[in-house]
Amino acid sequence: MKREAREAGYTRCAAAQGYLRDYLAHLANERRLSAHTTRNYARDIGALIELAGDTPLGRLEVREIRRFVAQLHGRGLDGRTLARMLSAWRGFFNYLAREHGFGQNPCLGIRAPKAAKRLPHALSPDEAGRLMEVSGDDWLALRDKAILELFYSSGLRLSELTGLAPTDVNYGDATVRVTGKGAKTRIVPVGRHAITALKTWLAARERIPGVRHDALFVNRSGTRLSQRAVQARLKRHALKQGLGSRVHPHALRHSFASHLLQSSGDLRAVQDMLGHASISTTQVYTQLDFQHLAKVYDAAHPRAKRKS
Repeated sequence: MKREAREAGYTRCAAAQGYLRDYLAHLANERRLSAHTTRNYARDIGALIELAGDTPLGRLEVREIRRFVAQLHGRGLDGRTLARMLSAWRGFFNYLAREHGFGQNPCLGIRAPKAAKRLPHALSPDEAGRLMEVSGDDWLALRDKAILELFYSSGLRLSELTGLAPTDVNYGDATVRVTGKGAKTRIVPVGRHAITALKTWLAARERIPGVRHDALFVNRSGTRLSQRAVQARLKRHALKQGLGSRVHPHALRHSFASHLLQSSGDLRAVQDMLGHASISTTQVYTQLDFQHLAKVYDAAHPRAKRKS
């Protein structure tokens, strides 16, 4: 009797694997999906078949799919991964219904657990200060110093910074006029260190042959500096200061926002300076701020200290 049960289980598993092979061929030949994408489908649906075990695919119901998702979540898979797997399973069952007469899709209406919101990486104030230390007085060092100071001082997006013209900087009231997403213009304050660095850079910039007058930051040919070039220069300076490769233009934007919020607590002002259309986008920095406060508490409060 046990032998018959095992043989029946092997048969069901073989049938499921056959359905999977047919589906993967459909994805590759008819839908023209890439080999990489097809392999991802094979892995995700293979996990479903393994979880189903001896249960035929056609007999799976919503409660089994929910249990499978719970099992995978318990193994440490996050919400994003589970949402992707559920999408693959739904597509597979839609195919089985269309091509092999399966009944209702048991994955319909099932949602993956919410993915944990990934907090942006932000430098500490000390790390940001080290990054601003650009040595040298040649035009390249002066330009990079101005770029870093302006990034950290004003929280600009990379595209906003590279799109600036010299006339966008108002030295009288220490502001910069920025054209952000949706072609919306905003005025952002600029700190004194950034203003000083910009003035020094502009004096050196005028000595570059054939310099474009509509671009604030230019390369050695005098043409507008590209976003990729800014990313490369920032990475170079970060590595030089021992900060690793995690530092990118958006990390400076995050650092600006989190440090400003820690000092002022004014979320609405941070929203305006970042150019966020919705304050919900800015609220991620309240989590960063809470992390900072939690670390201070753990280090300083008598009731938080662990006994040695």
